[in-house]
Amino acid sequence: MKVSLRPAPSRTHLQTSARDQIWIDGGGFLMGSDQHYPEEAPAHPVKVDGFWLDVAAVTNRQFAEFVEATGYVTLAEKASNPEDYPGAPPEMLKPGSVVFDPPKRVSGKGPPQWWRFRFGANWRRPYGGLSNLRGKLDHPVVQVAFADAMAYALWKDKDLPTEAEWEFAAKGGLEGKEFAWGDEFIPDGRFMANTWHGLFPTENLKPDGFDRTSPVGSFPPNGYGLYDMIGNVWEWTSDYWTTRHPAPAEKSCCIPVNPRGGSAEASRDSGQPDIRIARRVLKGGSHLCAQNYCRRYRPAARHAQEENSATTHIGFRCVRRP
Repeated sequence: MKVSLRPAPSRTHLQTSARDQIWIDGGGFLMGSDQHYPEEAPAHPVKVDGFWLDVAAVTNRQFAEFVEATGYVTLAEKASNPEDYPGAPPEMLKPGSVVFDPPKRVSGKGPPQWWRFRFGANWRRPYGGLSNLRGKLDHPVVQVAFADAMAYALWKDKDLPTEAEWEFAAKGGLEGKEFAWGDEFIPDGRFMANTWHGLFPTENLKPDGFDRTSPVGSFPPNGYGLYDMIGNVWEWTSDYWTTRHPAPAEKSCCIPVNPRGGSAEASRDSGQPDIRIARRVLKGGSHLCAQNYCRRYRPAARHAQEENSATTHIGFRCVRRP
């Protein structure tokens, strides 16, 4: 499978320009997995056409250039729409976003113990308060909702990848492997992605040297020359969320080509009927994925995220199709 690069980055960590994309020939592959979380099943053959994909996730530097050129204001910098959150106190609808805040100990309450909504948190101040982007211009931009990512993509005459395109690219030409680089998580002691090491969420040993996000290109690229397809930050795709993949085609002639996700209506969370917000598919896992929690640092892994939500561990990269 042919892969070509335009143009080759040469700076520390991979300080990419918006033109740094890799051409990936189309082809067939087995999408999903029957070995892990139920939403990844069933594994089924699909085909995708060739496309250009960003070498790495969009960085703070690149997003800042977009904002400076367009005056764009992200969702986290705006007050929330009361219609999206029926019954929410008005004081809770002020601009802000969700921040990872590791607890000292955990109980049975689950994720609410380590996620906090902080007023003033946005892409410029990812953790709210006095946090800033000093020394992090080459880290992936975070605190971007789906609409923010799409606005950047359209500004660059690009799009967000479909789930199928993203997963095909993440595999890097490998098939039937546990991870994007093979079957060993840390082959020969070499860290291949920015993930959580230790007992999540209270103990982060940081043997890879990173506490949260890392500069793009800090870890080895996959077989297609793409960086950080696994770990660091989750990445938005254009597909609406589905709880399962479709059943495999019964005949080879009917294998889906360039498949798309389900509908906006079906993507909504049935457990929260009052909140009518569509969800999209995230791919790749993040620096918060750990062996004891959220083993989603694999190409087949997927996660649902409300379109208007932004957090400290979600970013994106762009695609361009012929």
